[in-house]
Amino acid sequence: MHPSSQKPVIIWLLTGCLLVYVMVLVGGITRLTHSGLSITEWKVIMGTLPPLNEEQWQLTFEKYQQSPEFKIVNNHYSLSEFKSIFWWEYLHRLLGRIIGLVFLIPFIYFLIKKKLDKKVTKDMVLIFILGGLQGFLGWFMVKSGLVKNPDVSHYRLAAHLITAFAVFGYIFWVVLNLIYAKEQNIVSKTGNSLSKISKWLFAAVVLQIIYGAFVAGLNAGLVYNTFPKMGTEWIPESVTALNPFWGNFVEGLAGVQFIHRYLAYAIVVLVFIVWYKGKKIALTERQQQAIAFLPIIVLFQFLLGLFTLLYSVPVVLGILHQTGAFLLFSSVIYLLHSIRKN
Repeated sequence: MHPSSQKPVIIWLLTGCLLVYVMVLVGGITRLTHSGLSITEWKVIMGTLPPLNEEQWQLTFEKYQQSPEFKIVNNHYSLSEFKSIFWWEYLHRLLGRIIGLVFLIPFIYFLIKKKLDKKVTKDMVLIFILGGLQGFLGWFMVKSGLVKNPDVSHYRLAAHLITAFAVFGYIFWVVLNLIYAKEQNIVSKTGNSLSKISKWLFAAVVLQIIYGAFVAGLNAGLVYNTFPKMGTEWIPESVTALNPFWGNFVEGLAGVQFIHRYLAYAIVVLVFIVWYKGKKIALTERQQQAIAFLPIIVLFQFLLGLFTLLYSVPVVLGILHQTGAFLLFSSVIYLLHSIRKN
């Protein structure tokens, strides 16, 4: 297809990327304001509208009063206080519905107008599957906090978050394919090591995002708010206090924070290895730009993480730190795309 005919498709997909980012951002606010368990039902169609009168508000509040979170944590809440947490979770779910429509309606239109080739059509089918999985995991996550413990499973939170990043990343990759459809970009043999280390960087960033979700789900960002040491030690005893040993690094608060801290160091090192290797080989202008941005973004993200830790995870810094994760994730995808083998 002619590149100009793909411009509406590119704009559509970039809009989708932006909406997915906004949804994750609102999801982060929902988590940080402890609003995620305020809606106890999952109604895809009927749940589109919020309570519209006092009677409906009272009914919704009564359902929340039956939840473990109200009984154990928020039993002092009035109706007005309940509304303050309801709206964040409602907005989060509403955005999910809007994103579904933003993808589905133009997709049907572009299919009818024959604006999508077979490859993009297949990509979109996969994106719809990932989007559906993302919605299911959202409810699966919320459900874990409505049974006994008034807090969602950090494993389910991580699955929900990383699937959102996967949706965003896949859409972004499809967009890059469309923008650079005619780009001849075969990496030379001397660039193979750059490609390998970039893939390791991507894997480390994905793992760090998962551990960011673990930290959020376990409130592990509140146990040691000092830097560079954890309290007065580099490795406090609490990091390895649980039995079995491996449980410290997926369920222990100190252990999870420890991994999140040191993965940040590893990512910084990997970024500068990529930057150094990029200086040693012949690269295209786009590849040079992709590598040049990485050190700036990773240092920005590192500093955001540091201040988020030192100030005990305030909402604003927590959301900025999540935005930094998106920027770093996108930058690494852009790099991988620029050095891919056609």
